[in-house]
Amino acid sequence: MTATIIDGRAFAARLRDRIGAQVRALQSAHGLTPGLAVVLVGEDPASQVYVRNKGRQTVETGMASFEHRLPDTTPEPELLALIDRLNADPKVHGILVQLPLPAHMNAASVINRIDPAKDVDGFHISNVGLLGTGQKAMVPCTPLGCLMMLRDHLGDLSGCDAVVVGRSNIVGKPMAQLLLGASATVTIAHSRTRDLPATCRRADILIAAVGRAEMIPGDWLKPGATVIDVGINRIPAPERGEGRTRLVGDVAFDSAAQVAGAITPVPGGVGPMTIACLLANTLTATCRAHALPDPEGLTP
Repeated sequence: MTATIIDGRAFAARLRDRIGAQVRALQSAHGLTPGLAVVLVGEDPASQVYVRNKGRQTVETGMASFEHRLPDTTPEPELLALIDRLNADPKVHGILVQLPLPAHMNAASVINRIDPAKDVDGFHISNVGLLGTGQKAMVPCTPLGCLMMLRDHLGDLSGCDAVVVGRSNIVGKPMAQLLLGASATVTIAHSRTRDLPATCRRADILIAAVGRAEMIPGDWLKPGATVIDVGINRIPAPERGEGRTRLVGDVAFDSAAQVAGAITPVPGGVGPMTIACLLANTLTATCRAHALPDPEGLTP
């Protein structure tokens, strides 16, 4: 068996096209332009790349992009004051504070300062609680993208046996909540799961989000399973030259692709969906702020 490749880049491109069309319709019908504010504190190289890509894709879909770059010496009260101004700005419908923050800042305090209605990352404690109780919430972008790809590939997820390997607040826990909402039977596994290989082998759907390079080999998979690999790990690649590296997921792709029915690659799988879903959340937040129906196909 050779698995079908779930192409996240192509899916994300189609999703951005749909978002762009809905943005144009919103502008035409209501004179509204969704606005996304991204705040970057410090000069972390990876964060700078993410912020640049977010800004470019925001503009490409017809939204307004507001970028705020602060030095890593910025006092936390100054960052909180900026968030307060963005909360009050009617042109800003979504706010994202890029993580990680400098060590002197309390990330939880910063995230929870964002207006929950503008929390397009879905990390505010209010949105976490709403999602956990099955109510309308802003949903974290990466799990939302995973759910979209699963539904596109499998259709109805009702009754599927789903295993989420990883219990982070960013991916593992909200992913499990979304799968429960889709009527899957859900197990959250982690480093202390007693027989992790056996737990994985019973999964119709396996979400790997543990942050350990190639931890899950093909012989841990149920034949025909759908595998969503959220992991992004950089490992040495001496075949590319001294000091070079390459990206791999949490799943050993080559062996897994011989067993799974479908699998996302790394890179090019889940990653591109995260920014696309950030834009989807910004459009959703705009509609909700103006008491309009949620945009079609962009929410769980």
